[in-house]
Amino acid sequence: MRRAPQRTRRRWGVKDMKIIREINQIKKYRKPVVALGVFDGVHLGHRIILRNVVAKAHSIKGTSVVVTFWPHPQKEESLYSLEHRLRLIEELGIDICIVIAFNKQFARISAISFVEDILLKKVGVQYVYVGKNFRFGRNASGDLQLLQKLSRIHNFKLRHFNVVRINHRPISSTYIRRLIKRGDLANATKLLTRPISILGTVIRGTAFARRFGFPTANIDPHHEIFPPKGIYAVKIILENSKFNGICYIGSRPTMNARNRKVHIEVHIFGFKKNIYGKYLEIQFIKKIRNDKKFSRVSLLVKQIQKDTILTKTLFSLH
Repeated sequence: MRRAPQRTRRRWGVKDMKIIREINQIKKYRKPVVALGVFDGVHLGHRIILRNVVAKAHSIKGTSVVVTFWPHPQKEESLYSLEHRLRLIEELGIDICIVIAFNKQFARISAISFVEDILLKKVGVQYVYVGKNFRFGRNASGDLQLLQKLSRIHNFKLRHFNVVRINHRPISSTYIRRLIKRGDLANATKLLTRPISILGTVIRGTAFARRFGFPTANIDPHHEIFPPKGIYAVKIILENSKFNGICYIGSRPTMNARNRKVHIEVHIFGFKKNIYGKYLEIQFIKKIRNDKKFSRVSLLVKQIQKDTILTKTLFSLH
C-alpha cells in the first residue's frame, strides 16, 4: 500500500490543508469545529457535513478540522485512496485533517477515551459534526447517543446529520462502489456530485501506442475502485491543469490473449511532456465502447483512430 505524501498539492485556488498523521502531533486549535468519519469517496452526504463544518468555523472565526481513519475501520474495500480522499477534503476548504492510523493499538481505545483524551484534551473540540450512523471506539461501541451524553457532560456542541437519500435509497460508499464496478457512471456521478475518478502515478509502459501516434501515460492506481474494462472519454487533472483525453482499461487482448493483468492508460490530447512519476487524476465522462480482441494490430490501430475522433467530437459538442 502506497503511503501518501505529507501535504496535498495546492489546487484551483484552494489553500493548503495541514495534515496531521500522528496523535502526539495534535495540538489544540482555535475554536475547533470537528467532523468525524471515514469519508470514503467524499460523496454527497459527506460533502454536506464538511461544508457545514467549514461554514461554522468561518462564522465563529474558528478552525475547521476533519478527524478521519486509515485504513478503513470496517476493513471495507476503499472507494478512494487516502491521498485522493485528502485532496477532495482539501478542496472543500478544511483547515486541518487528522489522519488516525486505525491499527490494533488504536482499536483498543474505548469510545469515551477517544472523546475525552483525543478530541477534548488534544484537539480542544468545541463543536462535533457527525453522520447519524457514525460509530467509534473499541468494538464500535460509541454511537450518537453516547456523543450526546458526552456533549452535555463536557460542554461541547454536537450536530448530527441524517443519511442523505436519492430516490428513497440511502447514499453510501458501499453502494457507490457497486455502481462503479458495474459501470453505472451516471448514477455514481450523481451520488458523488462529480465524475468518477481515480488517482494514480504515471509509470513506464511498453510504448506500444506511441509507435502508432497515440502516446499514453500508463497509470498505477493508488488502491482505488475503477470502472469495468473499456474505452472512456476522460478529463485529466495534472497539477493545476485539466485536459481532455481518452482512457483505456483492459488486458490488451490483441497483444497478449493470455495476459489477464488489467492496464490503465490515458492518451492526453495535444500533450507531449514527460510526466513519469507525476500524480494524475482521471475523471470518467462517458464510456465509448467495450474492450475487445482484434485479429490484426492494424485493425486495432484503426479502431483507436475512430475512438479518438469520436471522443474529440464528444468534447467539442459538450
